[in-house]
Amino acid sequence: MLRFIQVIVCNLPRIYMIPVMAYRAKHPEKYSEEERYAYANLAVSRMMKAGHISTKAYGTQNLPKEGGYIMFPNHQGKFDALGIIHTHEKPCSVVIDEAKSHTLLVQQFVDILHGKRMVKNDLRQSVKIIKELAEDTAAGKKYIIFPEGGYFHNHNEVQEFKPGCFKSAMKAKVPIVPVVLVDSYKVFEEWSLRKVTTQVHYLPYIPYEE
Repeated sequence: MLRFIQVIVCNLPRIYMIPVMAYRAKHPEKYSEEERYAYANLAVSRMMKAGHISTKAYGTQNLPKEGGYIMFPNHQGKFDALGIIHTHEKPCSVVIDEAKSHTLLVQQFVDILHGKRMVKNDLRQSVKIIKELAEDTAAGKKYIIFPEGGYFHNHNEVQEFKPGCFKSAMKAKVPIVPVVLVDSYKVFEEWSLRKVTTQVHYLPYIPYEE
C-alpha cells in the first residue's frame, strides 16, 4: 500500500492520463488496439518508474508467433497483469472479477484494453464471457486469465485452479501459454519503498492438439 501511495503522489502531475484513457477506451473508432495498448503501456511505465519497480521477462521466444492465445499466470496481487502487459509486446487484454474492476486505475486499464469482466457465481454470465473469449481469441486476440481466480497472500505459492478456467481456450482451439510470476506480490503488498524486481516467465505454449 505504501508504494501504491507513492505511485499516485508522484504521478499527480499526470493525472490527466486517467480521463484520456477513459476517452480512448470509449472511442475505438479513433484509436486502434495498438494505439490504446501503447498508451496503457506508457501509464504502466510511469507507474513503475515512480514506484522503483522493474520487471524482467524470460521466454518471450516461447510465445506463439501468429494467432490468438490465452495466457494463464499464477496470481499474486494487483501488479500481476501490469507486469505481463509491460513485457508482452503485442496487444493483449485481461479477464477480471467484475467486483474488483471498478476501482480507480483498474477500471481505466480494463476499459482501455477492452477487458472482460466476469461476475463470480453467475453461471449464465460466465458462459457468455467464455463464448466471447473463444470468439475473440479465434479471431487473433490475446488474453490473460488468472486460473486461481484470485490472490490470497499466497506470495510465490501456486493455488488450486478454478474448474472451467481453460474452457475458452478449448472452445476456440487456441494455444494455452503458461506464465509464471515471481515476486510480483512484493510491489504493492510489502510495506516498503525499496527497489523491487519482479519476474515474468513465459513457458512453452501448449497447442490445442495436446
